[in-house]
Amino acid sequence: MTAAVTDRTVPALPRPHRGTRVALVLAGVVVVLFLVTVLLGSTIVSPSELLAVLSGQTVPGVSFIVLEDRLPTAFVGALAGAAFALSGTVFQTLLRNPLASPDIIGIGYGAATAAVAGMLVLGLQGPWFSVSAFVGALVVALVVYFLADSGQHTGGRLILMGIGAGAMLHAVMNYLLSSTDVRSAGDALHWLVGSLSNSNWERVGTLAVALAVLAPLTAFAATRLKVLQLGDDAAAGLGVDVARSRLTLVVLGVALAAAATSVTGPIAFVAFLAGPLARLLTGGRTDFLCSALVGSALVLAADFAGSNLFGDTSLPVGVVTGALGAPFLLWLLVRSNQQGMGG
Repeated sequence: MTAAVTDRTVPALPRPHRGTRVALVLAGVVVVLFLVTVLLGSTIVSPSELLAVLSGQTVPGVSFIVLEDRLPTAFVGALAGAAFALSGTVFQTLLRNPLASPDIIGIGYGAATAAVAGMLVLGLQGPWFSVSAFVGALVVALVVYFLADSGQHTGGRLILMGIGAGAMLHAVMNYLLSSTDVRSAGDALHWLVGSLSNSNWERVGTLAVALAVLAPLTAFAATRLKVLQLGDDAAAGLGVDVARSRLTLVVLGVALAAAATSVTGPIAFVAFLAGPLARLLTGGRTDFLCSALVGSALVLAADFAGSNLFGDTSLPVGVVTGALGAPFLLWLLVRSNQQGMGG
């Protein structure tokens, strides 16, 4: 007898969600950029040499470069980019405006001004320097937040207040820089540009601890963020304490931006760019993981470009991201103006 062959349709495996697919691709991009940062530069490190160093062997001329320079730089770049991106995405989503990133609404200036004051006036270093940046960012954020009726004005009013606060703080910062000695002012200016050149393992630890605490809290708070996007009345009807939830998200966004700023300085436009680019990749969805990965990729790519693509001139990462972000900001302003005129 011939056995009957039954034609059975094998059920198709469910396809991963678009956000998951994008996150996997972005994670691969970050890994590649991380390895490029570690392996390439004025001195080329081969993969076998890298593995030897990571396994504990001493490779003359390579171990110091990898362990004390390039690995800390790559880790700080990836972690700071993720922190800036998460902060920007929190504010842009909470205020429902792509202009509402920390470096646009004054929070970055708050952190930078307090840190510069701590550096030049009080001589703060290490953890206290980070604390001063956090306090400055938090004070500015809360002042702007409460002046805008506890964040109820989620549009132009809050953003304009933040821009005004940033302008005043910029003037204060210029005064501090002009009234101190040249060497101290030079150190502060180098930090204000946004740079990974002073990265070390202590700074890696600072950012790693900050993200280990703040990223899960932000992921948890993001569930409330989705409800807040429905509007205050709808969110309150669903049992959400609107004022408390909004204030919690503001504090988390400030903490993320301040943690990164205290280590690298205010790297321009990373918080501003990461969220919109992630939404573009995910089809318009707000995805915090994708935003964090885009932020990491931006900082790593900008740092490698600034260090290696301009001949003998090494540009700080903040200069490169500023050059990328400024045209995007102008395009966004023109686009918003055209839409407003059309409406």
